[in-house]
Amino acid sequence: MPHKRSTPSAFYHAKELRRNLTPPERKLWAYLRDHQLNGLGFRRQHALGPFIVDFCCPERRTTIELDGHTHANQVEYDQARTQGLSEHGWNELRFTNREIEHNIEAVIQAITEALTPSQH
Repeated sequence: MPHKRSTPSAFYHAKELRRNLTPPERKLWAYLRDHQLNGLGFRRQHALGPFIVDFCCPERRTTIELDGHTHANQVEYDQARTQGLSEHGWNELRFTNREIEHNIEAVIQAITEALTPSQH
């Protein structure tokens, strides 16, 4: 799956999604863009194989998904995507639009903790 190259249609669709970010996506992107979070680079609406993820940090092989009201109707797809990405070494963080809108500080803290390498 994600190890295969993305199709031209996936790239085109991702480009369209980048042009039309939802308000919660726009709000989170303001915190992630330009290496603001611990110097890590993020991509938004990025094609990974057949999937388009909301955000990803290639350096940490982590995706960030925001769940709005439409995700209630695509539970099986989301599970398959999570499994497919996991099988290829990607971790996934999920947050609801409500979390982004009402508690962005906690979301940023959770992302920071998840992406900080553990010290053993």
